[in-house]
Amino acid sequence: MDTITKYNNLEVIKLIQDSILVVDDETRMRKLIKDFLMAKGHSILEAEDGEKAIQIYEQNQSKIKLILLDVMMPKLDGWSVLRQIRQMSKTVPIIMLTARGEEQDELFGFELGVDEYISKPFSPKILVARVEAILRRVEGEENTVKDYGGIEINKEGRTITIDGKPIELSLREYELLTYLVENENIALSRDKILNNVWNYDYYGDSRTIDSHVKKLRHKLGKKGKYIKTIRGIGYKFEVK
Repeated sequence: MDTITKYNNLEVIKLIQDSILVVDDETRMRKLIKDFLMAKGHSILEAEDGEKAIQIYEQNQSKIKLILLDVMMPKLDGWSVLRQIRQMSKTVPIIMLTARGEEQDELFGFELGVDEYISKPFSPKILVARVEAILRRVEGEENTVKDYGGIEINKEGRTITIDGKPIELSLREYELLTYLVENENIALSRDKILNNVWNYDYYGDSRTIDSHVKKLRHKLGKKGKYIKTIRGIGYKFEVK
């Protein structure tokens, strides 16, 4: 019996260990991803459509450590699944698998809370490398709590509080904020931010950064003014 994926009267069996949820309507694609990730020691849970993905996530939320989510699927498309999962969790890493490669689609996805994009066709080895890079960042946070002008970052719990009040950030927003504050008073170019926060060379428009900064400023409220725009360069975190 496959202990990772099993259904009984349409009810999902609870996971016995942390797993990656792979959501794609193509059986061959799911098998390809599953085989490569399992070869690296990861447990995999599968869903063949959007509705099943939501059902699985609702029943195993605490055990799913990352989601690989296709865009074009029956019943519920990837965008709809993304919206519903983000209502349940702002922090679970979500990588979108898309054949479109449209810049506007990617910007739209980042607005909804996507952490990473991988365009089809892709190298399975590259996909595994990106999955493991995100998991290392999530699982390898230091046990420290630091305060930056009323913005308190707890790296162990990956939580943010503003003057003692918790706020919810997506994984990418969290990583962007921590990168900015850890480089306080340093002007950072958009390219440098992309290479360090996204952890690879992103060939899209710099509006990706601008979009995330805009959302981050909004969530930080009055503290959003600490993120300064450096004309012609990028951004700087400065508490004044």
